[in-house]
Amino acid sequence: MPGQSKNKKQDDISIVLCGAAGQGIQTVERLLTGMLKKSGCNVFATKEYMSRIRGGFNSTEIRISDRPVRSFVDRIDILVPLNKGSMKRMLKRINSETIITGVKGNGEKEVPDKVTFFEINFTELANKIGSKVYSNTIAVGALLGMLGLGIEEARDYLKEYFSGKSDEIIGKNDQAIQKGYEKGVEIAKSNELRFNLEKDHDVKEQMLINGAEAVGLGAFAGGCNFVCSYPMSPSTNVLVFMAQHKDDFDCIVEQAEDEIAAMNMTVGAWYAGARGLVTTSGGGFALMSEGLSLSAMLEMPIVIHLAQRPGPATGLPTRTEQADLELALYAGHGEFPRILLSPGTIDQSFYLTHKAFNLADKFQVPVFVLTDQYFMDTYYNTDKPDLSNLKIEKYLIQTDENYKRYELSENGISPRGIPGFGKGLVCVDSDEHDIEGHITEDFDVRMQMVDKRLKKLELIKQEVIQPELIGPEGYQNLVVCWGSVRNIVKEAVESLERDDTAILHFSQVYPVHPDAKKFLNRAKKKIMVEGNATGQFARLLKIHTDINIEHRILKYNGLNFASDEITQKLSRLL
Repeated sequence: MPGQSKNKKQDDISIVLCGAAGQGIQTVERLLTGMLKKSGCNVFATKEYMSRIRGGFNSTEIRISDRPVRSFVDRIDILVPLNKGSMKRMLKRINSETIITGVKGNGEKEVPDKVTFFEINFTELANKIGSKVYSNTIAVGALLGMLGLGIEEARDYLKEYFSGKSDEIIGKNDQAIQKGYEKGVEIAKSNELRFNLEKDHDVKEQMLINGAEAVGLGAFAGGCNFVCSYPMSPSTNVLVFMAQHKDDFDCIVEQAEDEIAAMNMTVGAWYAGARGLVTTSGGGFALMSEGLSLSAMLEMPIVIHLAQRPGPATGLPTRTEQADLELALYAGHGEFPRILLSPGTIDQSFYLTHKAFNLADKFQVPVFVLTDQYFMDTYYNTDKPDLSNLKIEKYLIQTDENYKRYELSENGISPRGIPGFGKGLVCVDSDEHDIEGHITEDFDVRMQMVDKRLKKLELIKQEVIQPELIGPEGYQNLVVCWGSVRNIVKEAVESLERDDTAILHFSQVYPVHPDAKKFLNRAKKKIMVEGNATGQFARLLKIHTDINIEHRILKYNGLNFASDEITQKLSRLL
């Protein structure tokens, strides 16, 4: 990218850091993105990492732009390899315009001859300040210098970041960032590097949060006051975030001994009047399926955050996939209604998780929030949520002496009481039961209760979230997607600059909105994009619309889609 002619991405730069677990890549990521946002740059970051504490290869992508950026790209504009073998690992993503900066000997022989390599020995510079621990701060400063961005706001952010440390540590880091910055500026000037990143002062007032934090905040906004889970990546960050802020929101957070206990405790919490959440991943949820059936039989609300990762079994525990849709849809023995939400943006994850608690309470059914590893670990700057119209909707009643928990009703929803709130007895049973909640084997009552529970589905269908149409109304081609791939597909389709192609994104995947058939029928060519091997959502749409989406772009190697990857595949199909 040296010189004006080679730098084709002056206002949209993709930086990738790659190194071993334990080398502090996350520190560089957090420092750099925080500094960039503080200076008024739009930022996006996501990561991929191996299932190990030390060693191996982890990488982080940071995109910087003068306009909002919301998706991962395969392209690397600046690569910072931090250990031997990093360049070889990134080889498929390196092109002739990639700038590589780092230490000679980290595998530069593996890259194409025309690649530009600028040597900066971060450790050597850090040792001159006092310790190699300042290497990461040197790297941050060097990148800022190469990009031609200011240093003063970065220094201010650095002081905030290390505010809990001693004055000596803050001072040494300040020296380190200035030393790195000087080196970066020197490289930029001597090699005529020119970038064109315009500042947007509105960005400074925005939030910089990831998917996990947005889900946690949405749960708090929905009145969640009980969280019980067993840690399992990639869902653990939600549990950790909510534990960190439990006192701010008067929430009980409990790490159970296993997933079975977590599910049953949360069902019990709703029975007692709390609004509970379990956050887990596929393998953990598999253990919860009996508890899911219990909540259905008790007609007890529950909210389940299911962060997907590749299976079967342990699979790829730190990678991403959209392959648990059918698990959530069909889990649990017996027949009962449920609701499946799957946000596509950080904003949606906040509002939909909030909504999940109201839906669960209203319909007395399990509500799923489906995300995945990519979504959990992705963050970008976004507006603060509008809280003015958010309400915590509670549907509890005060019981009297004649209260019957499962009293038959026209719409299938019985008034829900809780123990101690009123004079009535709130009796529930995991066996089939009569209207008072007492165990029964009466065949007619059994049918009445099954019909009662299933009636709710028709009522739920009246409140299904309509899929989002992005693009021209008069489309001929329709790209269909759900969940976390929304922003990736959106950027890909926009880059095609076609006025005949639109996107249909589903943030609620079950029940399927009745308008889905209308949207699909209007398209001459339909293309499904989803992160699994068998087209699970395409299959679900076929069941409910009788329309088969023949063209499919599927990915199931454990990595998320890239927008430029989707662009290429769509170009061939269109």
